Amino acid sequence: MVDELEHKYEVKVQTREGRQKLPDDVKAILKEGGMMDEKGKLKLKGVSPKMLKRMKQEFVECPVLKDEIHFIQCFVCSNFQSRVMGNVLCKGDSLKD
Repeated sequence: MVDELEHKYEVKVQTREGRQKLPDDVKAILKEGGMMDEKGKLKLKGVSPKMLKRMKQEFVECPVLKDEIHFIQCFVCSNFQSRVMGNVLCKGDSLKD
């Protein structure tokens, strides 16, 4: 039996057609963390280009921010625990700016 990761929410990952634009503040965080180069190309460790392309079309209804956010924003969030069978396990902690 696998130990459950501690999480408060299970959020469904949804898809939308076409690419979504990442907010500039999220891009800044990605660049700081070395997950995006200066040209704005994403480089997530262990994520294939094919998977990345799919992730760019995905979004979640964030229970913490009470808003629809880009999956990549969710993926790099401190609350992100894991992605299991099309759902994200979210810690649900408040996000201080």
